[in-house]
Amino acid sequence: MENDKKPDNVVFNNDTQKYDAALKPYATNVGAPAIIATDNITWKNKNILKANKQIEAKYLELKAEYDKMMEELEYNNLVYNSKFNFEPIIGQTYHLYRDKNENPFLSIIAPDECNFDCIGSFYLNSEQIWKKVLDNTDKNTFGINA
Repeated sequence: MENDKKPDNVVFNNDTQKYDAALKPYATNVGAPAIIATDNITWKNKNILKANKQIEAKYLELKAEYDKMMEELEYNNLVYNSKFNFEPIIGQTYHLYRDKNENPFLSIIAPDECNFDCIGSFYLNSEQIWKKVLDNTDKNTFGINA
């Protein structure tokens, strides 16, 4: 017999003429445990939802920080581009007003001591950055006691 047919339970590779049951990525023995694909769709969906919520929360935190930084940049540009005839001292609070021509100017006079159109009060910190000072209405809005 030229063509010796092996039984179905014998794993023989005709191309290499070798028994290669141990090299197969699947069970080749009748007594081997059944290969059952686990249902991991529920696990995937639950973790995809968790990951998406975590990434969205991080995005919203970064966006809020970015918006805050852009607001500080606008305030700095507004104050530094305003008119003032003195050298501001670090640690002092100054007040920004609009003149009759709607041009901003910086002053040491507090809003309750004059009748100018007040834009806001600003504090010059040690990094030469102008920080907006909250007035009493802003403090109450954020739940801070005046």
